[in-house]
Amino acid sequence: MVYFIGAGPGDRELITVKGMRILRESDCVIYAGSLINPELLGYAKPGCELHDSAGMTLEKVSSVMQENETHGRNTARLHTGDPSVYGAIKEQIDILEGKSIPYEVVPGVSSFSGAAAAMGLEYTLPGVSQTVILTRMEGRTPVPEKEKIKALAAIGASMAIFLSSGMLAELSEQLISGGLPGETPAAIVYKATWPDEKIIRTTVKELPEAGSKNNINKTAIILVGKFIEGDYERSKLYDPGFTHGYRTGRA
Repeated sequence: MVYFIGAGPGDRELITVKGMRILRESDCVIYAGSLINPELLGYAKPGCELHDSAGMTLEKVSSVMQENETHGRNTARLHTGDPSVYGAIKEQIDILEGKSIPYEVVPGVSSFSGAAAAMGLEYTLPGVSQTVILTRMEGRTPVPEKEKIKALAAIGASMAIFLSSGMLAELSEQLISGGLPGETPAAIVYKATWPDEKIIRTTVKELPEAGSKNNINKTAIILVGKFIEGDYERSKLYDPGFTHGYRTGRA
């Protein structure tokens, strides 16, 4: 059996209870060494076989999984954050299905959740934004034309931008070209929930300078939108004048 486990954004305690249990029981752990908090490997049982996938190809990863399955051993594939977001699990799952190897995906806490928690933010503020866009800048890996930053910026929704902290000048330009004012609030959250977490509040226009000044060009998520600061409306759910299925509002 192969388990794809979301390790969370960094804090070793932000792995789920289920993920930690499976990690402790597995015979082999394949982990993203360039991204995973190494303290998580402390949950592995003595004698567990460990493989750092940072230097491995898809073929090598899948061959280790198949070898373990052949010998009746469970494999934990430890991904950063939540494996469904930029986790490259689909290509692994397709290989497993082709070989009739059973698997299970255990979700985790994504860095976009960790970043919001670190800043005490809510992406879906009434009267501000009810939509969250998870995306990334186009780099060596392209994105569909309709999903480029310029097009997404025109929506005006809350944005959490992955894998783009090394392209802040281009990101700022695309956001502004898409219609966002340069003074739109933005934040760079470096290593959200890690001990050396760093939060830089800035604006869309000043993103490149903020990144350069703080020497940040990787391992950060960029948040953009009015949800970061400013006015918002009170939620209806807890409004004393609002009636719903569990409470009658007062006139």
